[in-house]
Amino acid sequence: MRVMTHNTPLSPRPLHDVSGRGRLRVMTVAQLRSHGVTTSGTNEQCRPGGPWQQLLPGVVLLHPGPPTSEERLHAVLMYAARERGTGVPAQPGASGGHAPAYPDAMITGLAALTLHGFSSTPPLPSLDAIDVLVPRLRRLRSTGCARIVRSAALPAPEQVTGLPVAPVARALADAVAGLADAGTVRRLMTEAVRGAHCEPAAVVRELNQARLLSRPHVVDAVDSLLAEGRVIAEDRLYRMVREYGLPDPVWNVDLRLPGGPYLGGLDAYWPDQAVALELDTRAPRQDDDALWSEYARKREHLERLGITVVHITPRKLRDSLEQQAAVVRTALMASADRDPAAYVVVLPR
Repeated sequence: MRVMTHNTPLSPRPLHDVSGRGRLRVMTVAQLRSHGVTTSGTNEQCRPGGPWQQLLPGVVLLHPGPPTSEERLHAVLMYAARERGTGVPAQPGASGGHAPAYPDAMITGLAALTLHGFSSTPPLPSLDAIDVLVPRLRRLRSTGCARIVRSAALPAPEQVTGLPVAPVARALADAVAGLADAGTVRRLMTEAVRGAHCEPAAVVRELNQARLLSRPHVVDAVDSLLAEGRVIAEDRLYRMVREYGLPDPVWNVDLRLPGGPYLGGLDAYWPDQAVALELDTRAPRQDDDALWSEYARKREHLERLGITVVHITPRKLRDSLEQQAAVVRTALMASADRDPAAYVVVLPR
């Protein structure tokens, strides 16, 4: 029996078997070692003009040509996950059909938005680098096609084509952090909302946490984003009233006490039932607590006058239109059992 040492030449058989594994031919040095390929054997295969190439530190491309987009995506995830110390990521294409495990690493930025289906982002082959999100304390540096983005708290990744990808709002914030062109930033934010990828409030929350709201071109884009989000939410509100047979309200009005103070603006109001509806399109910025206090004071004042206030978020209108219609219908029906509301003046806003 022959005993294999680090100096024992490798037979062609295992190298051929490893190189031909499936359509995705990229592995870490640790994975190759688990298949019997020593470090010296890997280095020999990755020599100039050899059949393999080192794509990233510790990550090997098992063919001499340029990597595919899919191979680059897996490679940056392998690079980001390989030093976590909790084991070797599963080999893509391994038996069992399970997605590869890349603990504490996910694609973010422009590459993530492209994977989510954005049309305004560059195609994957044209990206010089792919952003990969990792915990803040990981000992990693950006290199080659892998650009490291650090975070104190990672979001829950979404699986897109078998890859862990940051949610749209987080990926958008990471992309905006590296963009200086106002038009590009505005196009990305507009597509996020128009394409129903996420709600404006989620985007603003991520931008705020990333401390990007001090950049003038980002602030301008956010203002356009919020206006776009409100228009879409109002369209859904009109559709809810029409499709679910609710009585027509008066739209976009201000309420005042007769000869008295201003009570606030409303998106819809049913005078006969004294039911008010308000779209909660608050953006989570620095003054969010003050704005919420203003909302709360207005609601308490109206309810003291006998007016029922229904708050609906754009996300609820997007995800559960029928349920929100039922909430409004219940409030309208319950008006018959309440004491009459105080008389208020209704004015167009």
